[in-house]
Amino acid sequence: MKKLVPALAAIALVASPAHAALKEGAKAPEIVAKGAMAGKPITFDLDKALKKGPVVLYFFPAAFTPGCNIEAAAFAEAIPDFEKAGATVVGMTAGNTDQLAEFSGKHCAGKFPVAATTPAMVKAYDVALPNNANGWTNRTTFVIAPSGKVVLTFSDLKPNDHITKSLAAVRALKKG
Repeated sequence: MKKLVPALAAIALVASPAHAALKEGAKAPEIVAKGAMAGKPITFDLDKALKKGPVVLYFFPAAFTPGCNIEAAAFAEAIPDFEKAGATVVGMTAGNTDQLAEFSGKHCAGKFPVAATTPAMVKAYDVALPNNANGWTNRTTFVIAPSGKVVLTFSDLKPNDHITKSLAAVRALKKG
């Protein structure tokens, strides 16, 4: 029995999900956050954005890091598709927030806002990057319907699929 307990514990760790972000079907917690768009200061308010249509809310680890630069540029390139589907895109981070104005102009190409998340928001959305002493967020994308319901939760540190998966979810909302 003494050998079985550690083995079961090890299996449980391997079998448990690497990250447990806010689940699909949940009500999206409120967000009001300071940030930037095209280098200019803004305040992002999720409730106000939802009145215009669905919101793609993507959390990323930190401004000016390689994967985050790639992801921001890919979202910027796809903004016309998101707009055509009636969606607003906003990036949220706890990392390098003092550089968001520059990041919003350079890697977001001034096409969508990025804002600084707070520890309370990180906890509410359950997007803390595991084993990170800096308090950065995991790379997690949420699509939120105008009703405030989360219709897509996608976590992957690779930026590749965040745009295609969130755009597909937004288009599905438009059809539904």
